Amino acid sequence: MRSSGRLAAVARTPLARELLWNLGLLGAAALSLAVGTTLAAQALPPRVAIIGLVALIIADLAVVVAFGRYLVGRLVLRPVQRLIAAADAVAAGDLDARAPGAETEEFARLAERLNEMTEGLLDVQSQLVRAEKLAGIGRLAAGIAHEIGNPLAALGTYLEVLGQRGTVPPDLLADLAREVDRIDRIVRGLLDYARPEAAAAHAIEPAAAVRAVVALLGRQGRLAQPPVVVELEEPLPTVRGPADALERVLVNLLLNALDADPSGRIAVRVLRSSYAPRGTLARRRTDREGRVGPRSPAARRPSRPDLATGAPGVLVVVTDRGPGVPEPDRERIFDPFFTTKPPGAGIGLGLALVQRAVDDMGGVVWVEDARGGGAAFKVFVPAGP
Repeated sequence: MRSSGRLAAVARTPLARELLWNLGLLGAAALSLAVGTTLAAQALPPRVAIIGLVALIIADLAVVVAFGRYLVGRLVLRPVQRLIAAADAVAAGDLDARAPGAETEEFARLAERLNEMTEGLLDVQSQLVRAEKLAGIGRLAAGIAHEIGNPLAALGTYLEVLGQRGTVPPDLLADLAREVDRIDRIVRGLLDYARPEAAAAHAIEPAAAVRAVVALLGRQGRLAQPPVVVELEEPLPTVRGPADALERVLVNLLLNALDADPSGRIAVRVLRSSYAPRGTLARRRTDREGRVGPRSPAARRPSRPDLATGAPGVLVVVTDRGPGVPEPDRERIFDPFFTTKPPGAGIGLGLALVQRAVDDMGGVVWVEDARGGGAAFKVFVPAGP
C-alpha cells in the first residue's frame, strides 16, 4: 500500500535558528571557561599560566570541532543522506519509497516536496498504465467485433429461422438466444469502454439523477426490500458531463452493491464536498475537532492533476453491507476484466465503465470500508457552471 506523501504536521525549528542557538550556547560556554581560566591563571606562575592557556585553547578548539561535527551531522548531513537515499530509490524505480521527516523546517519541507513529486510520478505512471490498457482493450475489442460480429449476426438469423420452422424446442431456443445476447452484450461492453462516443457536456443535477435512477431500478424490481436509503444534502451544485453520465455511474454502482448484498441494505448519500488529493483525508462530520479518522491508507482518495485542492463539487457515496473489497483489490477493482464474482456472474466491466464515466465528468472514484461493514464506493465530481 502506498504511503502518504504528506508528512505529519509538526512544529519544527528553522535550520538557521537551530544552528545559531547551539553555536551560541557553545560560544557562551567557551567564553565563560576562558574568563574563569584567565582569573585562575593570575594566581599561577607565568610559565604554568601560559602552558595552561595554550592547553585550554587546544581543548576549546577540539570541543568546538567535535560539537560542530555532531551538530552539522545531525541537522544537515544525515537529513541530506536520507533524502539522497529516497531519491535514489525512486530513481531506481521504487515508487513506494518515501523520504522521512526531519528535525528542521527546511529539510522537512524538502522531504514533503520530494514525496509529493513521487506521488505525482505515481499518478503519471497509473495514467500511462491505464492508457496502455485502454489501447490494448481497443485493439482487442476491434478484433472481437470483426471476428465475432458477423458470425454472431448469422447465429441470430439462424435462431430466427429455427424459431419459425418450429423444429427446435422453445426452451432450448430461448436458452440459445439468451447466450447469443450475452455474447453480444460482452462485445458491446468492450466497445463502449474502449471507444466511447464523444458527447457534449451538459449541466447535471445530482439530486435529480439519483431520484431518477432509484425510481427506474425500483420499477424494474431490481431494488429489494428494505428500500434504498437516499440522503441528499440540498441544495447541491450542478456538475458537468455527458447527459446520462452520472445516471450510468449510479446504475452500475447500485447494481454492484446489489450483487454484493442481495438483501438490499443499500444507502446512497449525495453531499457538497471539496476535492482533497492523495494523502489528505476528508473530515467527517462526526470527527472530533483536531482529529480525522480513523482511516486506513486505502481510504485516501486518488489524485487527479487537473483538479485543484479544495475545488468545490459533489460527493456521491454508495454503501452496502456485503463482504467489502479487500485492500489488495482496491486499486484493481476498476481495471477492465477484474472481478471478484464467480465465473459466469460477470466479466468485470461494470466498474471500469464507472471509472470511464467519472473521468469524462472530470472526477475521481475510489472504494473504502463502509462504517457499518461492507463497501463504500465514493465518487467526487467537480462543480460546473
